[in-house]
Amino acid sequence: MVAYTSPEHHPAFEEYCETIFELAEDGVKVIQARIAERIEVSRPAVSEMVRRMEDEGLVDLDGTEIKLTASGRSLATTMVRRHRVAERFLTDVLGLSWASAHHEAGKWEHVISPQVETAMLDLMENPTTCPHGNPIPGSDYVELQMVPLSEVPVGSEFAVARIPEELEFRTGMLEYLEESNLLPGVVGTVLAISPVGTTTVELGESVIGLGKFASERILVNG
Repeated sequence: MVAYTSPEHHPAFEEYCETIFELAEDGVKVIQARIAERIEVSRPAVSEMVRRMEDEGLVDLDGTEIKLTASGRSLATTMVRRHRVAERFLTDVLGLSWASAHHEAGKWEHVISPQVETAMLDLMENPTTCPHGNPIPGSDYVELQMVPLSEVPVGSEFAVARIPEELEFRTGMLEYLEESNLLPGVVGTVLAISPVGTTTVELGESVIGLGKFASERILVNG
């Protein structure tokens, strides 16, 4: 397990670096509009913060695209790691729901010390992913071949692998997926794909529908 450390920064810098990391991880081009949408602030506020982060040496601008520098990536990795460790602890140890854990982890990530982080990991026997299957930076995570659920042919089985961060910020999505038992490791079968991209899947004894946006982003092992 690799320990990530970074200099102390204002929580706003931490949040922005984490957001940029996660957007890039999900394959989203990181521009100011995407950051504004993700953290629900105005475009002028994002513009000002990006300028300050550039002055701090945390980001570089490539035209309209925003990229983390080495320092920015180090800070982002620390925050993502702590957030995902906290989510795992809150769900696995304290029994919180996915949605509650995601919300609380957003607070914990700014205050967890390296000592506490290590103790949490030891207690949980060093998990490699968050509850949604996203890798914990510095863990022994090994990425297997994955495809979007939308690409699984009708009649084929799949195993849920990852619920990307992009879906965690969609109102009600985490609650719906958890209640539907669409969890990492669960095996299902694609029953139908509608002309508008809605995917109907069977999970055990239940049948659920997923819209185009979700089915194109949920990653599975075919």
